[in-house]
Amino acid sequence: MLRLALLSVLCVCALAAPFMTDPLLNDEWVSFKKTYSKQYEYYEEITRRIIWEDNIRFVEKHNEEASRGLHSFTTGMNEYGDLTNSEFVRMLNGYIMRNTSSSVIFDASDDIVADDSVDWRTKGYVTAVKNQGHCGSCWAFSTTGSLEGQHFKKEGKLVSLSEQNLVDCSKKEGNHGCKGGLMDFGFKYIKQNNGIDTEESYPYVGKDGTCKFEARNVGATDTGFVDVRSKSITALQQAVSTVGPISVAMDAGHKSFQLYRSGIYKERMCSSTKLDHGVLAVGYGSEGAEDYWIIKNSWGESWGMEGYFKIVKSEQNMCGIATQPSYPTV
Repeated sequence: MLRLALLSVLCVCALAAPFMTDPLLNDEWVSFKKTYSKQYEYYEEITRRIIWEDNIRFVEKHNEEASRGLHSFTTGMNEYGDLTNSEFVRMLNGYIMRNTSSSVIFDASDDIVADDSVDWRTKGYVTAVKNQGHCGSCWAFSTTGSLEGQHFKKEGKLVSLSEQNLVDCSKKEGNHGCKGGLMDFGFKYIKQNNGIDTEESYPYVGKDGTCKFEARNVGATDTGFVDVRSKSITALQQAVSTVGPISVAMDAGHKSFQLYRSGIYKERMCSSTKLDHGVLAVGYGSEGAEDYWIIKNSWGESWGMEGYFKIVKSEQNMCGIATQPSYPTV
């Protein structure tokens, strides 16, 4: 047994030897662990340090290229910097694409005049940035975000709604808790359930649990949902301008997005059809000649621009933002 244990140690050391850590980064590594409350077992720390250093090199290379005008956004270290991109995608991206759409479609219309720029955060429609943790529940955060906005629009009161309620209770509608789901299924559950509980009464724990919904704690209801015309930038702009925050999905499976820091995101490898992450479009604007969407994420305030990001708004439908948008009716 001792011989096997020693052999395992030697194997780990042999594998790690070609990837010796950089002593010049020791202080940064200590700071990273302290900032994000990271604790590891001994051999796990070696692995995480190697991954972290690889991500550091990616950030440095990308930002050097950005300084030369090769990118429209910067990257930076965040709490996900000790994860490989495949680990990151597996843990956090839990959107399941739908194959059908609602019978009610919001389409572009010549009768709708969209504002030149919109930011629903400034109008009281948007709650603080939340953090889904290591649970593929992005769809639940997008669902609550859109309904929080519509509830505010109708009632004049911003109520933070319970993602955990959706994670635990909406499986029969087609959602899979931390293993993924769909915003439309979330809206369907809320209608059939006659409401969703408040965040305060049903707090988020970031893992699957048994349903604890209580009707006396309902914070909002919906009467159904509307799908925005797929892949229509004009329709999505009109919806965001006139309806409020809209649930959208995207391809978020790239290291450039995992480590995004600021600026207008563009990724040439992004797919407009293979979507894996649910987020919330809260507005749009422009910088110079570049138009962008303003998107609320659910990875905490340490990620991106205090939890938000901008992504290029163009007919190319970057990362599929306009492919499967929807919003609840109240």
